[in-house]
Amino acid sequence: MFLGIDVGTSMVKAAAFDRTGRELAVEARPVRLSLHGGFVEQDMEEVYGAVVAVLDALTARLPDDVELAGLTGQGDGVWLVDGEGRPVRPAASWMDGRAHELLDRWLADGTFETVFRRTGNAMFPGCPGPLLAWLDAHEPKSLDAAKAAVYCKDMVFQRLTGAARATTDVSDASMPFLDPRSRSYDNRVVELLGLTHRRGLLAPISDPPATAEAHGEGLPSGTRLANGPYDLPASALGAGVTSPGDGLLIVGTCLAALVATTDLDLTGEPAGMYISTDRPGHWLRAMPAMVGTAALDWVLSTTGVAHEEVDALLTDTPPGAHGVRVLPYFAPSGERAPFVEPGLRAELTGVSLESTRGDLVRATCEGIGYAARHCLEAAGLTGSLAVCGGGTRSHAWMRLLADVLGRPLRVVEGEVGARGAVLAAAERYGVALDAGAWTEPTEVVEPDAGRAAYYAAGYRDHLTRLAQARANVGSAERNT
Repeated sequence: MFLGIDVGTSMVKAAAFDRTGRELAVEARPVRLSLHGGFVEQDMEEVYGAVVAVLDALTARLPDDVELAGLTGQGDGVWLVDGEGRPVRPAASWMDGRAHELLDRWLADGTFETVFRRTGNAMFPGCPGPLLAWLDAHEPKSLDAAKAAVYCKDMVFQRLTGAARATTDVSDASMPFLDPRSRSYDNRVVELLGLTHRRGLLAPISDPPATAEAHGEGLPSGTRLANGPYDLPASALGAGVTSPGDGLLIVGTCLAALVATTDLDLTGEPAGMYISTDRPGHWLRAMPAMVGTAALDWVLSTTGVAHEEVDALLTDTPPGAHGVRVLPYFAPSGERAPFVEPGLRAELTGVSLESTRGDLVRATCEGIGYAARHCLEAAGLTGSLAVCGGGTRSHAWMRLLADVLGRPLRVVEGEVGARGAVLAAAERYGVALDAGAWTEPTEVVEPDAGRAAYYAAGYRDHLTRLAQARANVGSAERNT
């Protein structure tokens, strides 16, 4: 029996698998986010308590012993802990926006681009660099009291195993301090962000990821546990995306496009990130956009459409949505991939009194599809494409997405991140598992040739409208 633990932003899950990769049972517990004035924080004790609760519930249901467990979780943010992995203050989430003015300054003075050229990572307000710099300026006593600034899964691993010190892995360390060539921290980047005097807070990198035995809380004492990678690369492993050129699209609250690569290209427009993997010389070129199912949820809420109605509306409404078009950049923080444009906002055009709810829903799904295509192209997709996430529950949307992207979709359902965490743990412990069987798609959705040709033209139009919208943002900023 194998366990995968996925400590998400709003939900903590643990899944059990048999040796063939069949998902046997899942336990989940919600965790809260505290949102106030641009601050987005989480109670670390609540998060850790949810981990223990799901593990207690899951292991009580299992007929067999746990052979090993893998751990993954949300990335970025800042989780300040003492020497035992206990919180010094609430965790600052990857969704946190308090450091946006600092990032704006780094965008203007060239620091942002310099960091990208050195690490391949385009910073955003909720990543550790800006957050640590903000805390150093506004809450220095919190940093003084901390032993380490870690990531979510690292805190959980230290607590579950009683490890003497906190460590992280190369995937979580990638943003924004890691030199992707040497797989160690780039001290020049630390200096550029004004954090040299806080360098000791960066958790030592365990390469490959750390392993240890559980001490009996949540997991049976002696259970072998591996720490990492974090949720994006873990999902890539769980979907079988390891060969250069192959990609994964996670259709969740935000879109995340990832493409496996052996080519480290630090030229071009600074955006997205290079996530280091457990194989030196192999990266995931990631374009984690802000656009995603949250855009569709807003349209559904505004129009009074229930989620259960979406498939029928998509089926009954023709491609092009009777002329309604959506640039789906609804996030208050603008967009971060495959370009960085904090001032960008959504646009709805072609709407008239004759437009229907179906037109608005389909146009939004098409717009999200175009944004996904943009991200995947920027990430360098040339091979097969796997898709996972909550959006895969809509079969009509998956058909539309295959048409918009113009390629087959390997739909992978279930707890993909937890599955990847197990595969990573098995590799660390030398346990032979059939990765092909573990990552078999639930179905393959083929595009329709005629609709794909229609959407290829629609995508070109989307890029034209997007370029104009970005130009308008720049013009407005210059005039203020």
